Amino acid sequence: MSILLVGISHRSAPVAVLEKVAVTEDDRPKLIDRMLESQHVSEAMIVSTCNRVEVYAVVDAFHGGLAEIGDLLAAHSGLQLPELTKHAYVRYSEAAAEHLFAVASGLDSMVVGEQQVLSQIRAAYAASDAQQAAGRALHELAQNALRVGKRVHSETGIDRAGASVVSVALDRARQVLGELTGRTAVVIGAGAMGGLSVAHLARAGVGHIVVVNRTMERAQRLAHTAETMHGASASARELSDLVGAIADADIVVTSTGAVGSVVSLADAHRALNVSREGHRMVICDLGLPRDVDPAVAGLPDVTVIDIETLQRDPAAGAAADDTSAARAIVADELTKYLAGQRVAEVTPTVAALRQRAADVVEAELMRLESRLPGLADPERDEVARTVRRVVDKLLHAPTVRVKQLASAPGGGSYAEALRELFELKPGAAQAVTTPSEVAPIEDLTGPAGDGRGAVS
Repeated sequence: MSILLVGISHRSAPVAVLEKVAVTEDDRPKLIDRMLESQHVSEAMIVSTCNRVEVYAVVDAFHGGLAEIGDLLAAHSGLQLPELTKHAYVRYSEAAAEHLFAVASGLDSMVVGEQQVLSQIRAAYAASDAQQAAGRALHELAQNALRVGKRVHSETGIDRAGASVVSVALDRARQVLGELTGRTAVVIGAGAMGGLSVAHLARAGVGHIVVVNRTMERAQRLAHTAETMHGASASARELSDLVGAIADADIVVTSTGAVGSVVSLADAHRALNVSREGHRMVICDLGLPRDVDPAVAGLPDVTVIDIETLQRDPAAGAAADDTSAARAIVADELTKYLAGQRVAEVTPTVAALRQRAADVVEAELMRLESRLPGLADPERDEVARTVRRVVDKLLHAPTVRVKQLASAPGGGSYAEALRELFELKPGAAQAVTTPSEVAPIEDLTGPAGDGRGAVS
């Protein structure tokens, strides 16, 4: 069994495609269930953020698993498979682990070094685990990725370029409005991104924060957090009162994960009609799909900063030295992770060898009992202990050595040699059909490629 990654991100697809592929919290369990119902997938996890959707699956065959996941993502997004695959990328086995480690470290984020992706990976694993869709393989992959991300952020300065997409969006807002101190801000959505937005706005010194959410209770809870934890003046409103909320706002930050526009052209028109003359408004649309009708950007005195705008922002890069240090940590941790995986793969073979030896010992002791039925118990016990000691000593060196050898690349051949020599059946899962080369996703059934897939 090996891990297959099929993903689409801000690096490989335009926002219009990302919007269609976006996986909401409601979508995620349904998609995972469909994956587990397919023939080749035994574990599945979906990492969905404002600028990526990545499926990590444990498959028993590369091409079969890739075809099934591709079909499910195409059906979910409503895109034709050729259009979807044109923007997708594939990683398999070691390359899949390397990619997730880089994502967790903030190396693949729109804003290099952002930390929010760590909580998103943690949430993705928790959701998969709650569905019993994450077994040993995904558990170890996710836990290692989270540890790598924490190590990168603690040992390098990669996050100096900005803590998140929110911070870069607010920097762009300052270019339009000037300093945010004393201004009025509206945060639409009380989820993780809403909480992050509140924290950044409070740190920027805004005068008042209005939290707008479909559920009033959650809006009130986040507003209370803004006051008690961040020392900001804050209040809450229901989404039905959106126009009234944004009419007085200087800056609006929205990221709801809703399907369809949350801020319509009509909403923006009505808000501007009741606001003071000459009032400028900056709307930071961090939603995926987009929360703001694109036509709103054409209104006078309104500036919309969206994901596409942020993709072009030079602040989305970290210093070269910090990036290099982060990549070195990822490479180091990947080497350790892969060594551990190879050792884990040889363990069933070692266990089978020891079981085979134990079976032989027991058979020979039973034969001894039938041939020498009058042997006294003390002598019989001593013979049994001696035989077991001899077998243990004979097996100790080869079993320790095979684990050491297995930790190196290509070490699986030593376990295979043991299985052949001793005719062992470790009882592990059937071997994965591992292609020597891996096809780019453009061809879900054809010849293989380089194991990493193509990123446009």
